[in-house]
Amino acid sequence: MYNYGFDTTYFLVIIGAMLVMYAQTRVKSTFNKFSEWETTNRVTGRQAAQTLLQASNIHNVSIEHIPGHLSDHYDSQNKVLRLSDATDQETSIAAVAVAAHECGHALQDAENYGFLRMRNAFVPIAQLGSSLSMPLLMIGLVMNLLSLVWLGIIAFSAALLFQIITLPVEFDASKRALVIMEQYHLVEPDEIPAAKKVLNAAAFTYIASTLNSALTLLRFILMAQRRRD
Repeated sequence: MYNYGFDTTYFLVIIGAMLVMYAQTRVKSTFNKFSEWETTNRVTGRQAAQTLLQASNIHNVSIEHIPGHLSDHYDSQNKVLRLSDATDQETSIAAVAVAAHECGHALQDAENYGFLRMRNAFVPIAQLGSSLSMPLLMIGLVMNLLSLVWLGIIAFSAALLFQIITLPVEFDASKRALVIMEQYHLVEPDEIPAAKKVLNAAAFTYIASTLNSALTLLRFILMAQRRRD
């Protein structure tokens, strides 16, 4: 007989949602704060990216503008570094830090950084797992088919594993960004702590998202075990 009382596993959902909300609020407030702090050298995000790519002897990566706010990313497949409205032509510490972070990914790509290669290779598996997990879990739970539930859990685990692999990639890119920003004098030494705060806030969004997924996975496992019992 099913228990129609309060499902205590919802606490895992609430905790995960709160983590993600906190991370998003933190990165927005930190970015907004340091978007108002101009770098001493007054270089734009695009100029910073151009300088860093040239200094690193990376000549096969182009820079493009992409609409949106904080939609910046490095496309390793097409060798394109895309900078958003908040970064491309802005001269703030936040803009330069984000541009340098994306250059960090370009450096990883140029050096065949192990975790980046692993992440890129895992993309198809993660996409398949992400697309199949929820349908399998929902159908399995509704129809009480534990085999489908556990298949959904395995698929969801693949998507979570991708997020875990992404963490060292992002941490390393931020570490590289701090080094090269100072090395090529894009920011002054007294501006490095501010740039670090921007990058740390961005990194925490990946941590929060991964923890949220881990808590969701734990919830599904607990639900599957209850059905088995």
